[in-house]
Parts: sequence; C-alpha cells; structure tokens
Amino acid sequence: MRILFISSSDIIAGNLAYVMKNEGHDVKLFIDNNDRKENFENMVPKTNDWRKELEWVGKKGLIVFDDIGYGKIQEKLRIQGYSVFGGNRLSDKLEIDRQYAQKIFAECGIKTVPIKNFKNISNTIEFIKKNKDAWVIKQNGIASKSLNYVAHFSDSRDVISLLENYQTNLKGEIRTITLQQKIEGVEIGVARYFNGLDWVGPMEINIEHKKFFPGDMGPATSEMGTLAWYDNNENNKLFQETLNKLKSHLQKINFKGDIDINCIVNKNGAYPLEATPRFGSPMIYLQEEIHKSSWAKFLKSIADGKNFNLRWNKGYGIVILLTVPPFPYTKKLKEMSPKGINIYFDSKLKQSEFKKHIHFEGVALKEINAKKQYYISDYQGYIVYVTAMGKTVKSARKKINDLIKHIYIPKMFYRHDIGSGFIEETQYKLKQWGYL
Repeated sequence: MRILFISSSDIIAGNLAYVMKNEGHDVKLFIDNNDRKENFENMVPKTNDWRKELEWVGKKGLIVFDDIGYGKIQEKLRIQGYSVFGGNRLSDKLEIDRQYAQKIFAECGIKTVPIKNFKNISNTIEFIKKNKDAWVIKQNGIASKSLNYVAHFSDSRDVISLLENYQTNLKGEIRTITLQQKIEGVEIGVARYFNGLDWVGPMEINIEHKKFFPGDMGPATSEMGTLAWYDNNENNKLFQETLNKLKSHLQKINFKGDIDINCIVNKNGAYPLEATPRFGSPMIYLQEEIHKSSWAKFLKSIADGKNFNLRWNKGYGIVILLTVPPFPYTKKLKEMSPKGINIYFDSKLKQSEFKKHIHFEGVALKEINAKKQYYISDYQGYIVYVTAMGKTVKSARKKINDLIKHIYIPKMFYRHDIGSGFIEETQYKLKQWGYL
C-alpha cells in the first residue's frame, strides 16, 4: 500500500511511518517543520511537498495526519475521494479550545470542570484576584506544557505570582491563558480509535507522568512517560462515564482517528480535563508494541469507515522518553544544541529487542566505516522512546529499566519511576472508586 504521512512540528507519527515502511509498504513522510526535516533521514523516504505526492498516493492509498491543525485540509481531501486518517475542523477545536470542549462534554452528559479562557495575562490576573481559588494554568492546543501550573494555595497567591512573572518575561508570546478549577483526585485517561461511525478495537487506559523529575516534581513537560493497558470490557466505568458519551458527537462530525479524554477521577466520578483527538505522544510508541495487527490495514479501515478486528497484546505497558538538554525547553540555543551527537546501543541489546522496544523521534541515520550509526538530528531533545510490557506493572518496570541500561546518549536523562506511583498508591484509590 502507498502511505503518505503529513507530520506536524512534533513529528508524532514519524516512527510509525518507519514501522509501516518496515512492514513492506511504500511510505513517504512530510515533516512540517524546517528545523526538524533532517529527522528520519536514511530511515524513511521523505518529501518536501506533500501536495505533489497526492497523485502518487492516489485514491487507493492512505494519507495519515498525525496532529491537529489540518482539519480544513483533511475535509477537502475526503471530498476529493482520498482515504484520510485523522481529524477535521470540529475535532481540532476540541483540543484547540478547552472551553469549547467543556461545552461539548456538558451537551453529551459528561461532568465538567469550571474553565475560562483569557486573551491576555492582565485580564487573567484581574479575574483571579476577584475569584480566589486553586486554579490550574493551561494553554490551548499544543502550546508548550512547561508554562502549565497547578495551584498549591487556595487563595491563588502562587498562581498570581507566576502569571506576573509571565507578564514580565513573555510579553506577546502567550496568546491565550486557560484557567481551570483544580479538582482533587487521580489523573487518568481513556482513549479509543473511531471510524466515523463506531469504536474500533479495545479502549486504552493510560496514566501520564508529565512532571520533569521522579516523584512528580519540577515543571510540567509534554510527557516523560506513560503507564497504559488495553481493555475490551465495554462496561469499563471510566469509558462509560466519559468517552463513550462522546460517541454521538464523533458520529456527527465524522471523526476518524484516535481520541483521548484525560480526566481527574475521585469518589464523586470522572471529570474530563481535556480532549486529544489525534495520536497521543508518547502513547503512539507504546501502541506500536501493544498492537499485533498490521498498522496499514488498521488505519486504512478507520479512514474508510470500516470495522477492524485488532489483535493486541494483553498486559501492562510502559513507555519512557530518553531526552537531552535543552529539553524540556524548546528554544533554539546554539550552545546547548544536541544535534549531531551519536546514539549508542550496547551489543547486548538483541536485534529483536531493538525492533520491538526502541522508537525514534529526533533521530536520523548515517554510515561510519560502513556501519550504521544513529545520531541526534535536531535541537529539541526528544530522542528515543523505550517501551516494554509485562503481566504486572512491576515486571514491566523491571524490563524497561533493564532495556535502558543498554542505551547511551551523552547528557541523556529520563524518569526511572514511571509506574511506581501506581504500584504504591494509585491502584488502591482507583479500585476503591471502581475504576480498576
């Protein structure tokens, strides 16, 4: 099959293109970011103009969009008869505008969290001073997560101080501030693929680890690692309280892709925080290990509005990001750029393990002395994702940390505690509330 990938600046599905090429398909990858176009060099055939490849991919091939922001284009391509996996304008809006998403949640009978958008920091501070509470600072869409913050004090003193700092240092760089009322509980997500008419495959339950340091300390990042598992029980409580109630809306807007709702759950129920109507990162890398079926057939079925009997591995899965400075900050700093640094894999890492557990983002391939050498090919610091699965979270944790010992990247760091909080505390709360 001919498959054309249109990948955003985040290159969420770059490695999936690599996987599908290795499945034997004819693949071309377009990267919509000039600073990251070197990624996957000598790994996946690439194009600098995806529109010129429409005749090549044809109506029998598959076009995959891996991110939001292309909704109008996707709708136009579908009208022209192309097979397109991904969202549309209204599904994009669910992620781009959190306040709109909460409105749709309420219309579908899902619990909502008080939320308000502001166009500038001054108005945000003024509102908080009049409405003191434990607020959560967020930004719409795929803006830098490092600016997000969850309040500690109920009188808003820490939130106001942080916003005043942003006002001084980030003039003109923040277009929208979203305030969300803080809800106490456990953060957990539920996701599933949808083909425009119905759900395809099992649901995915995931627990993200966004904080920079072990123990959930430090600034928020896009994601340091995720614990997840698949569940085919249609009566799953989290699914029924949230994502499944969105089914009629997804049918109405003809959504064809992967959608996740991230929630806070407690004894009173599940409260959606945000919708992610696209491939999740780093969850897509863990899905590459969980799925046993052909990715090309799976995504083509969804794009064409057909059902698909997905074969998948049971158990708990973990994905961990291996990164280098300047991560988690994505400013282009010449003195800290990791571009060009080689990535080393221990000879003890078996080829079968490499193929199954190692996934790439900011990486390309070159030849040194007739040998293949992977190297860092951009400046952002998102390098390698490692995945592993086990019958228990404990066994998955041991497997993934053993795998990482065979990888060396100068200045590399990662969180070694992904899943430990679930073992020690979270699972008991989720069982008590009926979510596990």
